[in-house]
Amino acid sequence: MITKTVKNVQEALKGVENGMTFMLGGFGLCGIPENAIAELVKLNIKDITCISNNAGVDDFGLGLLLQKKQIKKMISSYVGENAEFERQMLSGELDVELTPQGTLAAKCQAAQQGFPAIYTPAGYGTEVALNKETRMFDGKMHVLEEAYKADFAFVKAWKGDTAGNLIFKGTARNFNPCMCGAAKITVAEVEELVPAGELDPNHIHIPGIFVQRIFKGAHFEKRIEQRTVRQK
Repeated sequence: MITKTVKNVQEALKGVENGMTFMLGGFGLCGIPENAIAELVKLNIKDITCISNNAGVDDFGLGLLLQKKQIKKMISSYVGENAEFERQMLSGELDVELTPQGTLAAKCQAAQQGFPAIYTPAGYGTEVALNKETRMFDGKMHVLEEAYKADFAFVKAWKGDTAGNLIFKGTARNFNPCMCGAAKITVAEVEELVPAGELDPNHIHIPGIFVQRIFKGAHFEKRIEQRTVRQK
């Protein structure tokens, strides 16, 4: 039986090198591949390009890589709650490519599905469309957006099996599914890892064909970005 299981995060990240492009799932701090990010920090990989909805916060998630100046370029939809991200962007220390959120997801999906590019109306007439091909469809102008190219995609799922099939939980699904299979190697870290055949096929969100490596994460902190409580 095919198994995609690796022993730990160290084995899962074999082959990462300086200057590579990585996709990282998550939205804010929800559903981020915490173990993979922590290992990238330890490995001190430099000059990397990260494709992610945003860059965590100052002291967690991708913010840890920004602190150590390991990221050369961020491709994101917004700066978010990360003051260091904002500082590096405004100072010119970090190359930042801001992309409409839906376009970011669609470009990941295009890579996943083997399409070289997509047309989208988002961003037409703005800086987003500079130096890009445009074309009219049904009386509306669209911008040609090329699919992303990445060396590794790091995603986080709630449950997976040894064949790489994945189930996401709640809003932690976010950008993770569309990044699976969108890079040369997809690495999935899961909270629970079960034998192949144990998951209900009707509940699987991503089939194992999109995943090359899977491991059980050692620790998930699951921070809350902005905690609010109802007043009594």
